Amino acid sequence: MRSSANHQFPITNHRFSKTVQHLKSTKLHSSESWKWGFICFWAFAFCAACGQGKQLSNAKHPQTVKQIISTPNAPGAIGPYNQATIYNGILYASGQIAIDPATGELVQGSLEEETHRVLKNVGAILEAAGCTYKDVLKASVFIKDMHQFARINAVYAEYFDPAWAPARETVEVANLPKFVNIEISVIAAVPQK
Repeated sequence: MRSSANHQFPITNHRFSKTVQHLKSTKLHSSESWKWGFICFWAFAFCAACGQGKQLSNAKHPQTVKQIISTPNAPGAIGPYNQATIYNGILYASGQIAIDPATGELVQGSLEEETHRVLKNVGAILEAAGCTYKDVLKASVFIKDMHQFARINAVYAEYFDPAWAPARETVEVANLPKFVNIEISVIAAVPQK
């Protein structure tokens, strides 16, 4: 089913105004005048209700349709979700853990290696959406042990310079998928083309 924003309606603002001008120039009996006013009112209301206003606003905001982002350079979704979606120029990326997209295996190494893999997965999704780390508005960092925060933060700082770093929350949780140590999700502004 197509959205009404994609339909082309036969009555455009230009045609509607020409019709109104024609009706104004036509000499009508007073009994017919109210009928034409009534018809014009409902024609205008119909155009507005069917999306004429929406078509004009979409010209200013071309990304008002939800777009799904998927890339083989990040772990694939394994459930009823997507790697990311874009709506109104904002990217919402699902949480990433340290799965190597080339092998599908969990990175088994140091906490620093795990954190690098997570941020590389985030970067692959950002790139697929036409974004960079600088476009990230907010990061949500979920960690298994708050005592490991300094080690995670040192790696995080390699990807996000403090001069333009996003807003962030860091939350300690009881467990994460596959019992990993860290998961990161981001929200980013998609640059306009």
